[in-house]
Amino acid sequence: MAKFMDVHTGFFGTTHEELDAAHCADLQIEAEEGVHFERAWLDPELGKVFCLSSGPSKEAVLRVHERAGHPATEIYELTVEV
Repeated sequence: MAKFMDVHTGFFGTTHEELDAAHCADLQIEAEEGVHFERAWLDPELGKVFCLSSGPSKEAVLRVHERAGHPATEIYELTVEV
């Protein structure tokens, strides 16, 4: 399965608890798209969230985020790992 890193914007001042709630929303529906969200990171000063996931396609990852209420603005397939 491919790995992806996606970026969300507009999360200024978001708390750890709010990030956890958004991540849990993804986890509740990820299996319906064959996706697994592994981790999420937050930079509340820049208003950015970064999510690491694995799944069948970028589109599947994006669909989960959209359905959970926080669409990603960017997504990258991670093809090289060291």
